[in-house]
Amino acid sequence: MGIGEHLAEAFAAAGVHLHLTARSMDRLEALQARIASISDVSVTLHPLDLAADGAVDQLSAAIKQVDILINNAGAIPSGDLWDVDQASWQRGWDLKVYGYIGMCREFYTKMKDAGGGVIINNIGNGGEVLDPKYIAGASGNASLMGFTRALGAFSLDDNIRVIGVNPGPVDTDRIYNMLKKRALKDMGDEGGAEDLQKGYPLGRPAHRHEVSDVIMFLASDRASYISGTIITVDGGIASRRSII
Repeated sequence: MGIGEHLAEAFAAAGVHLHLTARSMDRLEALQARIASISDVSVTLHPLDLAADGAVDQLSAAIKQVDILINNAGAIPSGDLWDVDQASWQRGWDLKVYGYIGMCREFYTKMKDAGGGVIINNIGNGGEVLDPKYIAGASGNASLMGFTRALGAFSLDDNIRVIGVNPGPVDTDRIYNMLKKRALKDMGDEGGAEDLQKGYPLGRPAHRHEVSDVIMFLASDRASYISGTIITVDGGIASRRSII
């Protein structure tokens, strides 16, 4: 969904063969059909819940070699410490935080054995802002930022680059749902989401291509000296110390 779906279409248009994984086979098949209409690349589908025990191992066994790994998930819920219960916090971290770490562990080894590769963790600027009203996401994203920097610090020794990307709000269903939730809590009316959006740079969330273009550059040889760092794509929002 969202950025991940758009990234799949963008990489396919550039001639990249794809392995796609998500929980919904219906969504995967619909995406595969759209890609087939614009490109002749191969698209292999892996309907899995990567938060489930053994799912990462299953995916790794099915994919023998990979040049580019993009970890992309947006499952951590918004809200303050009391809005997000323990079970919701755990589910969000199981998919995004521990999921990214597990995927890196599996596919870094495959890349090293094959001679190199690129890992890009799509994280989110919440890890820079540390907004208490996005506390589960802020904590998870900050953890992934540290993980990405640590893994990418020496990965070029193995001819592998590890990079994080921190989008701010992006034109997907997820950001509009978050805005409505924030407006309802702070203003008592979901309609206040439009006023919150007006406070964004240019009065809008980022277009999806404004994020995917950066990720495609980072995956390319043009970014061959970039590793162990985080690229923020949020129009300056993190520098304002706010995710809204």
